[in-house]
Amino acid sequence: MGFYSRLKNMNTKKISPKGKSTHSRNRKKQSIRYHVSPKKTVRANQSSNASLKNTKTFDHGKLKIIVMGGNEEVGRNMTLLEYENDIIIVDMGVSFPEEDMPGIDLVIPNIEYLKGKEKNIRGIVITHGHLDHIGAIPYLVPSLGNPTIYGTPLTLGIIKKREEEFKDIAPLNLKSVKTSDVLHLGVFRVAFFAVSHNIPASVGLIIDTPLGKVVHSGDFKLDFNGPKMDMPEIDKISDLGNQNVLALLSDSTNASHPGHQISEAEIKSNLFEILQNVPGRVIVGTFSSLLNRLQQIFEACEKLNKKVLIDGYSMKTNVEIAHQLGYLSYKKDLLISEKQLKEYPNNKIVICCTGAQGEDKAVLMRIVNKEHRFLKIEKGDTVVFSSSVIPGNERSVQRLKDNLYRQGADVIHYQMMDIHAGGHAKKEDLKLMINLVKPRYFIPIEGNHSFLHLHAKIAQECGIKQENIFIADNGQIMEFTKLGGKLTNKRVNADYVFVDGLGVGDVSNIVLRDRKQMAEDGMIVAIATLSSETGELVHSPDIISRGFVYMKENKDLIEKTRDKVRKLAKQHNPKIAQNDMYLKNKIRDELGKFLFQETKRRPMVLPVVIEV
Repeated sequence: MGFYSRLKNMNTKKISPKGKSTHSRNRKKQSIRYHVSPKKTVRANQSSNASLKNTKTFDHGKLKIIVMGGNEEVGRNMTLLEYENDIIIVDMGVSFPEEDMPGIDLVIPNIEYLKGKEKNIRGIVITHGHLDHIGAIPYLVPSLGNPTIYGTPLTLGIIKKREEEFKDIAPLNLKSVKTSDVLHLGVFRVAFFAVSHNIPASVGLIIDTPLGKVVHSGDFKLDFNGPKMDMPEIDKISDLGNQNVLALLSDSTNASHPGHQISEAEIKSNLFEILQNVPGRVIVGTFSSLLNRLQQIFEACEKLNKKVLIDGYSMKTNVEIAHQLGYLSYKKDLLISEKQLKEYPNNKIVICCTGAQGEDKAVLMRIVNKEHRFLKIEKGDTVVFSSSVIPGNERSVQRLKDNLYRQGADVIHYQMMDIHAGGHAKKEDLKLMINLVKPRYFIPIEGNHSFLHLHAKIAQECGIKQENIFIADNGQIMEFTKLGGKLTNKRVNADYVFVDGLGVGDVSNIVLRDRKQMAEDGMIVAIATLSSETGELVHSPDIISRGFVYMKENKDLIEKTRDKVRKLAKQHNPKIAQNDMYLKNKIRDELGKFLFQETKRRPMVLPVVIEV
């Protein structure tokens, strides 16, 4: 039996710290109350009750919450909860490089704080299967002693598929959970509630700690008219309001947007209208993980007797996993291959592909650039951008749209009509979450610093005291005791860790600075060949310019640069130890000053000294 089949058929289990599990029983009586301490009342599975009879009160312990990534950027989400010798990790994601990070593939969280504490990590709990929450797992988990990773079947299926790209790491320890499960992870007990998002099987977390409940929203919206498999468990969320929740960590991504998030039901209706009325071929560009959107397209195409071609490795993979696990449903003959395209007229074909963000190597960009193996834009095509534009991608998306129009296609995007609903709650839904949970402390997470402040204002409107709202930087420690909580000035290292090809963390800020300098001002290579006996120049220095000036059009500058190197070389004394390094540094410093005086630019100067 394959991995995805095993996930699908896995019994619902309650996971204990020692790896033992028992089948859940008495589902109707599942939700009962018990006391962790005389002061707190919490909720858990009935079968958990017995294990808590001898639980100590932990009156003198300290709970630490540390956001390791996601509080100063969109992505790279990772949060730690630590109580004495027990640690749990929530999510472990990546972010994508900014324009000022040349050559960088991914940015991942810094786990320096966890070095030496690997034995204390009781588990990693994943809220959903987006890369900004799971992408760093294969890079970081092996270095942490390979702790158990808990997630819903779809989330683990995506993690498992990504793991196949990393041949050299030990197999990940994955355990499937359902929203009815309770995990016992050291002193922590973790329960789940389903939330709406734009990928199925997304969950929020209810974390029982010795000092009270901590609720982590995950990425969420509150869509009560969306797909049945994506409905939020509002009863669980509303019940939290009676349970003296210590702290709520809540998604801030759309805190700047007023109102409520658009329902997927409205998106479904608009997509159906487009697919029904467009006369030619339809190409839908969207995120590979936006499975709810793909389900809507599949259902519409089945009603309209159209066929669907899926293109893009990540999208094909996600569709395969979701279908095997029962999160996507469609008729067997709905999906066609590239070889079957010619069997159907254009008005019966819908192509779903990646590339709505203008990514260079994604399907949609390759089609536009006429680099795709079998697809090209034809007059009469309609291209639908069923996604919002990620900040920073505006220019590339606009170029993509311009080129589509030039090649005869019509373009429909979310600013023209409602064909995309974001996966994150807007202001009114964020208010609802706060009012339902009624936390004592509020911690906005997941977003740029301005988003956190806007979310904090929303919390104040809901009656949360300003002193009980913690706007933390990445790595800033929040501490809770029986006396209350505080945002401390203590920090752990949460600096960016860069992934460049096969290298993880080997690209430092200094290297990145050098790359930026070369990208902005180019480089000059100065080669001085010296006699090992006399220390004199054997021949005139060679000067090479790359990305700085065009040498044929700047002969005077190149000759002045050569004269500068020649004068510096004459000062060379081969009898002094390490004089070659001294000469290199001298050339680098003096040429840098000279070239800036001449051009007001600072190219990288690479001196090369050769002794013959």
